[in-house]
Formats: sequence, structure tokens, C-alpha cells
Amino acid sequence: MPKRFPAPKHWMRNWSATSLIVYTSLLPALGQTSSVQTEATPDLAQQELAHFEKRVTTKVLPNGLTVLLIERPEAPVFSYYTLVDAGDANDPTGQSGLAHMFEHLAFKGTDEIGTTNWPAEKVALQKVEDTYAAYDGEYRKRVGQDPAKLKQLREAFEAAKKDAQQYVIPNQFTEIAEENGATGINASTGLDSTEYFWSMPANRLELWAYMESGRLGHPVPREFYKERDVVMEERRMRTDSNPIGRMVEQFLATAYVAHPYGRPGVGWESELSQIDATEADVFHKKYYAPSNIVIAVAGDLKASTTMPVMEKYFDPIPGGPKPEPMTTVEPPQNSEKSVIIREATQPFYIEGYHRSDYLDPDDQVYDAITDILSNGRVSRLYRSLVRDQRIAAEAEGFSGFPGIKFPGLFAFYAVPLPGHTPQEMRSAIHKEIDKLKTQDVTDDELAMFKTRARVNLLRSLGDNEGLAQSLATYQLRYGDWRELFRQLDKIDRVSKADIRRVSNKVFTEGNRTYAIIETVPEHEPAASAPKAGGL
Repeated sequence: MPKRFPAPKHWMRNWSATSLIVYTSLLPALGQTSSVQTEATPDLAQQELAHFEKRVTTKVLPNGLTVLLIERPEAPVFSYYTLVDAGDANDPTGQSGLAHMFEHLAFKGTDEIGTTNWPAEKVALQKVEDTYAAYDGEYRKRVGQDPAKLKQLREAFEAAKKDAQQYVIPNQFTEIAEENGATGINASTGLDSTEYFWSMPANRLELWAYMESGRLGHPVPREFYKERDVVMEERRMRTDSNPIGRMVEQFLATAYVAHPYGRPGVGWESELSQIDATEADVFHKKYYAPSNIVIAVAGDLKASTTMPVMEKYFDPIPGGPKPEPMTTVEPPQNSEKSVIIREATQPFYIEGYHRSDYLDPDDQVYDAITDILSNGRVSRLYRSLVRDQRIAAEAEGFSGFPGIKFPGLFAFYAVPLPGHTPQEMRSAIHKEIDKLKTQDVTDDELAMFKTRARVNLLRSLGDNEGLAQSLATYQLRYGDWRELFRQLDKIDRVSKADIRRVSNKVFTEGNRTYAIIETVPEHEPAASAPKAGGL
């Protein structure tokens, strides 16, 4: 299920199918922390906002890229967070997995990093694309495919890849960063966005700006098909060979009939196996336009000296229009839908209810429901299913799955203990949902949610990484990082009546999709699906 971040969903936590799989696989090793009960003054958010306004500089460069600089001189280091407003949901039809592939590509270097001879490599890479296009065209023929020609075209493609490889300096981009003190080098692709981040000594700011602007503005599709094989293996491990992974994939595909949230982030196997570097370049030109990117830098930096560096390196990236908004809207669901998987494995239960996106005025109400149901050992689902009835190893309800940018799901899940069934999990969860519909939550539950929200806000801003991530996210999603602090006013206004009203509106049978893994004896293997083709 969702990763344990230091802040709740309204700080823009984004849960993916991958995090669901990883979290669930670690259930036996995970523990819940006790609830925070620190008191916070009502005007704390305003005090913190006033404090940050003195330290934050925001600038939109002429090419449209937004830069946030947060001055925090506690130590001679800085952290950055590049946030691209495009994720797996933006994969073009027939090219699922492309956003994730491009994230991998961003670590392959630029026309100056990762190559021994860029002019020669550029020619070689074009030949790779030309030979792949020829092979792919023959491979896709449903009638009249020539096996001998297909073999010949594949051999030409493999030879072109080998020729291009001679110019590659593997991992040079990452090695340069690490040699200059970079730590926490990573990236992430979710349904809603793509993020790049690391921390570095403050005196290496200009080197970072050179490297980051280069890979955003001038990435090179070197080793694309090698990396595609890596992602294919990632899919096999996390989804195809993982019962929960397969269940989540089918659960989302059933819950959504139109919107891209129903597609797996890693991509469908048949599509992932055939996307190419030319398509990745088209994706980059459209979605990596500076107007679609926010970069936040937090640490021991001065705006007077840092902004000129940002302008020098990032403004030359060619500008372009912000991609048009998605027009696909998931139609209302009016009947319960289900997925039943029978395997010789751990039983599991999950259900989800469609809800609106993060801009819904009731967004904080969903946060309150999440907190009351699932925050720690005092939460309702833990106390009922895990502690008191002792029928589940874990049980939670959470909002914003698989994303928040577009209408997502409020989901519930439970892992049965030996001797108990998914059907028992379903009944127990529905009893807790019915309580939300018919009975007010307690004063203590509501007060604890609001207190935790305030404390978690301050915790999320306690280091350079958290500062950069939080402010960049709110700047992108709301157009103003200050909305991070204004959210607390909305949280304070959540009432008991709001929780009952939203629960009755959303948690209905016709709006529900559920998935079950039922355990079957090992001598009854599940039917295997045919493998997709591709290179």
C-alpha cells in the first residue's frame, strides 16, 4: 500500500501501483508509529508563511520554466527537486510506459556527457533508429511477413546498436555527480508527474545547473533499447511474477474504462516492448517544455548569486507551449465491478470508490477519513480488523490512488491472517464504512487529525529535500507555493457532518470496484496468459 511519508496525502503524496506492490511485500517488517499529539497554535501556519516569504524567491524564466529558490543557510549544502507535470497518465495511446522510459533515459547523459565523440554517435544513433523502424515495420505485419527478411532486418538493427555503443561512456552522468559530492541521486515516475532530485555541496551549484539543464533540454537516447529491456524485466518482476502486482493491474483496469489511470504505469507488455527512441523524443519535446516544469532549490544559497546561474543554464532550453489539458473524463460508474483471482498464494482484498481530483473542495475531508481510518494503531481499521477481531495482518483506507491530478479512487485493503478469507475482510471493512455514514466521528478523532496535519506540515519542511519537494509540488499544482500553508485553514474547517456527507456520497455499491485473491491448492495452477511479442 502507500509508502510511509512524513506527511499525509494533502502534501501531495502520490501512490502508484508499484508502491502498493512494494509496500505489501514488506508488510511483515513494517510497524505503525503512535499518533502525534503535539498541540499547534491556530496561527502557526500564518507565522510560518510569513517566515518563508522572506526566504523564498520565485521567478518564471523567459522560456516559461519556473524556479523557486529557498534560502536555508544551516549547512553548506543544497537539495533540488525538478518536477515535470507529466507522468504515466500522459503516455500516448499505444505507447504505455513511455514516460517511465524517458525518466530512465534522462540518466544516460547529454551531447557532452556520456559520449566519446558526439558527432559520430549522433550519426550512429540515427542509424539505430532507421534500422529499428525497418525491423519494426516488418514485424508488425499481420499478413505477408517475410521471416527471412525479418531476420535480416533484426541483424542490421543489432549491428547498428553495437556500432553506436562504441561511443558510450556508461554511467558518466551519475559518476560526475557523485564525484562532486552528490547524494540521494534518484528519480521517480508516477501517474501524475516525473521527479528528479539529489543533494550536493553548495559550491557545486553551477555544475549541477549545467548537468540538470543539459539532460532536461538536450537528452540523448543512447542505450535506449538496452534500457527498454531493463524496464521490461522490471515489469516481469513487479507485475507478471507478483500475484499482488497482477491483481492491482487488473483492479485498476476494471475500475477505469476510459481514463489513463486504468493503464499500468510501467506499460502493457505488448506496447512497452515496441516503443522506440523516436517516440521518446516526441514525448520529450511535448511534455518537457520549460513551461511544464518547476525546479526548486533549497539550501545555503543566496538569490542574488543563484538566480543568475539558473538563468544562464536553464533559460537557453527552447521554450514551447504548455501541453494541452487532458480531455478524457472517466464516465460515472453505476454498478459494482469485481476481479477474482485464484492462486496458490497469500489471499488479499482491495476495493475502491471513484472520487474527484485534488481541487475538489472536499479534498481535505478525504484526508480526514484517511487519517481516522488508517493513521497508526489507534485508527479504526487497525483496531477493528487487526487488534480486536484478529482477522487481518494489515488493513487501511486511503485516498488518491493511483493519482491525485485527475479523479482517482478512495481505496480500502486488508490482508487476511491464516484461516481467514477476503470475504471476511470485505464484510469488516463495510461495517467500518457504515459507521462513517451513520455515526459522527468523535471530537478526539477530528482534533487529532487536524493536529497531525499541522505537525506533519512542519516536519515536511524540516530539511532541504522536504522544502524543495513540497514547495515545487504546490507551485506546480496550485500556481503558488503559498497554498501549502493555506491548506491548513481548509483542514480546520472540516466538520463531522462533512465526513458523514462525503461518506454517503462516495462509498456506495454502484461506485465500488473490488478485487480478491483467493487461495487455491497448489495442484490447481492458475491459467497462464499468452506472452506478447516484440523485440
